[in-house]
This record gives sequence, structure tokens and C-alpha cells, in this order.
Amino acid sequence: MRSRKCGADNTSMSVQEEELGRIKVSPAVITTLAAEAVKECYGVVGMSRRNLFDELAGSLQRGARRGIDVTIGDHGVTVDIFVVVEYGIRITEVANSVMRRVYFTLTNKAGVPVEAVNVHVQELRVGEDPPANPL
Repeated sequence: MRSRKCGADNTSMSVQEEELGRIKVSPAVITTLAAEAVKECYGVVGMSRRNLFDELAGSLQRGARRGIDVTIGDHGVTVDIFVVVEYGIRITEVANSVMRRVYFTLTNKAGVPVEAVNVHVQELRVGEDPPANPL
């Protein structure tokens, strides 16, 4: 029997309930899975913070959690992802790729119900100019 509801303490997501017990996944695990999924997306060159306060406070967080916020709601998790995209690549395609990959990873690898995956493109990174060809 599959149950997809939040725990009363709002600190973990119940993803499966059986006769023997219940399986819960913590927000830290959801964040790590989402971060790994984002790393696989073409066009994403890094993660970003929401704002300056988060940048300052973020020095206390571990690297895998940077740029990802997980909110557990009544019908599943909402994941907000803050990314840096490579200049010259279509932003909407990169964002859609991130959304699909994170959704797939969370639902299929962890059995976590996903309410929404929101991608926030915070910066564009312009690559280094190629060296001039010497004549």
C-alpha cells in the first residue's frame, strides 16, 4: 500500500507504508538527489543563492545544498532550484531539462511525490574567449 503524505512534524516525507512499517525520506536526501540530477543537465554551469543574505548564510551549509530549497507540502515536495546557466544556450531548454530530470529522479529513484520543480536562473556565465589564431 503506497501512502504519499507528509509527516506531522513536516521534517520528512512518507513515501511508503506497509504492514511492517513506514519509509521516510528527509529533506536533506531530497536535496542531495536534486543536486545530483541538476549536475547532469547540459547548460548548467553552477548553483546560485537566492539573494545576498542566503550567500552569507550559505557559507555555513554544505556544498550539495547550495542553490536548492525543498518544501514539504500536503501533496508532495516543492523544489526551488537556483542555477547559473552558460551564456549562449537557450535558457528555457536548460530550465525545462532541469525540471524534467529533477522530477524524474525524485519520483523514480526515491518514490517522492513532487508537487512542483521551480527553476530560477540567477546568472549567465560567459565563457572565456577562445585564443586568437596566430598567423
